[in-house]
Amino acid sequence: MKKYLLFVVFVLLASLLFIGCQAEDVADESQAEDIEETESGDSGSNDADGPPDEVTQWVFQPAFDSGDAGWANGVEPWIEDVVEATEGSIEIELLPAGSIVSGDEAFGAASDGTIDVYAGWATVYGGIMPEGMLAYGLAMGADDHNEAWEAMWGDDNYRIGEIVQEAAHDNNLHWAGWTSQGPNSIFTKFPINSIEDLDGKKLRAGGPQAIFLETMGGTPVSLSGDEIYTAIDLGTIEGTMWDTGGINDMKFHEVIDYAMLPGWNPAQHQEIYINLDSWNALTDWQREQIEGIFESNYVKTSEMHLDGVEEALQELDDSGGEVITLSDEEVEKMRLKAIEEIWPKVADESERTAEGVKLWEQYLRDKGKIE
Repeated sequence: MKKYLLFVVFVLLASLLFIGCQAEDVADESQAEDIEETESGDSGSNDADGPPDEVTQWVFQPAFDSGDAGWANGVEPWIEDVVEATEGSIEIELLPAGSIVSGDEAFGAASDGTIDVYAGWATVYGGIMPEGMLAYGLAMGADDHNEAWEAMWGDDNYRIGEIVQEAAHDNNLHWAGWTSQGPNSIFTKFPINSIEDLDGKKLRAGGPQAIFLETMGGTPVSLSGDEIYTAIDLGTIEGTMWDTGGINDMKFHEVIDYAMLPGWNPAQHQEIYINLDSWNALTDWQREQIEGIFESNYVKTSEMHLDGVEEALQELDDSGGEVITLSDEEVEKMRLKAIEEIWPKVADESERTAEGVKLWEQYLRDKGKIE
């Protein structure tokens, strides 16, 4: 009897011990599942599932003010698209050049974090990052924004934009926006039907414009924007090189008689860069949303600029001026001269620009524009 009672007690104790172990295992599994669900929930709220709870605030100062076509047709639509794509989780304060730093200093200010976002041209910031000229547009390069997109991003055989992005990252920036402002061309008191018509002519031109004009036989004159109108009117110069969509804003149609197309740079571009630290501080979801509007915003704003080009040329026509479109033969002559004499100067700026120029040449060759 005694032995039997001891046996029963032993069985009961073993059963209790076994049940306790099972309960502990179930508790451990439940706790692990809770942790996994919490981690999954945290990841989803920050990245995959939508905007974060905290709103990011950025300061955006371009190299220009609201008088430039890039304001209404470039940076404002970009801001609208970013805010919409990120569902209001990013707020952007847009300030004109000079609000925090000068237009010339704004690129560096975005790089060092003084401002979060910058927009401008490689003709302004190219001394710091020459690779930007690949995005701005080479002399007699892409004929329009569609070709520019194809070479820079759309066709995997080229992807020249990746070269610019690498350079941007080296400058603590991320390239996040782009727009074509249409042709940067030549506006004169005399007709231009061939390269020879530029020989000895004095025109206002700066940076890459001056290099192009000098290569084509003309004489570049350096003047600030507000001096051009009077200089043409007085005969000090015989015309100017300018972005076509902006000639009516400058009232050039009142003092010039001719516009030349397709322009020395048929598709001049403007870039938008974000400070890299500001960019990296975003969630994966926010970055993906901004990358997702890059192409659509490029197409939309480029078409907006083209509308401005048509309006400006119409205003010139209405005032008695004439738009001269060069023959295919003359365009080919200018392009070959530019590739032979101007593009090597861009290539010499860095190893990356040399790589980009080589890819641009290959693109034009594949398009049948050069041999």
